[in-house]
Amino acid sequence: MSLLDTPIWEVIKGSFAPEIWVRLVPAIGETLYMTLVSSIIMLVFGLLLGILLTVTNPDGLVPMRILYTGSGWLINALRSLPQMVMIILMIPVARLFFGKSYGTNACIISIAASCIPMYARIVESSLLEISKGKIEAAKSIGSTNFQIIFRILIPETLPSLIRGFTVAVIAVISMTALAGMFGAGGIGDIAVRFGYQRFQHDVLFASVYVLIALVQLVQWIGNFTSKQILKKRNLI
Repeated sequence: MSLLDTPIWEVIKGSFAPEIWVRLVPAIGETLYMTLVSSIIMLVFGLLLGILLTVTNPDGLVPMRILYTGSGWLINALRSLPQMVMIILMIPVARLFFGKSYGTNACIISIAASCIPMYARIVESSLLEISKGKIEAAKSIGSTNFQIIFRILIPETLPSLIRGFTVAVIAVISMTALAGMFGAGGIGDIAVRFGYQRFQHDVLFASVYVLIALVQLVQWIGNFTSKQILKKRNLI
């Protein structure tokens, strides 16, 4: 059903047809798989890089200007690359790990590599919100740098980190849709192959519904979790 010869309300009505959603179910599973694995990788490496940037900052716990400048330059360089370019650049890496440059597992590397730098900067921004007074007070009672990071910096900024992670996961979802053009499967693959190339706009509309629902769900979970933490701390 195409918008070229069918009224838009008929296409919208047709997008809820059972046969379309039967076709979408496996693609939804692939999208959720790519989103989950990519988000976990992004969380681990993004958090580590964000902590590294915060600690080695000229005003950080362990000032190391060369390491901070080098890390910051690398992260900014990766952030400057469009997502499509990142997917192309990661093709040799995917082939090295999985023996092929297409498929869900292969594209997870590209998705994570594209979103890790962004989340690292979000983590750095959140951790830098902590006042120097709290850090100096912790040092005065003999706290080590490790204790300051994991008992003060991260716990104090946890709501902000969660909100930032929510934004990053939504970016991952949009990246999975783009990766569908490069053989990753998922909702993006269905939207491109059927909705764009074959002009089956009812399938395209159904794909859009799924992506909107996923983003709304992720945003709601992030907001709810952040608010619950703030309520427990009597901050709202």
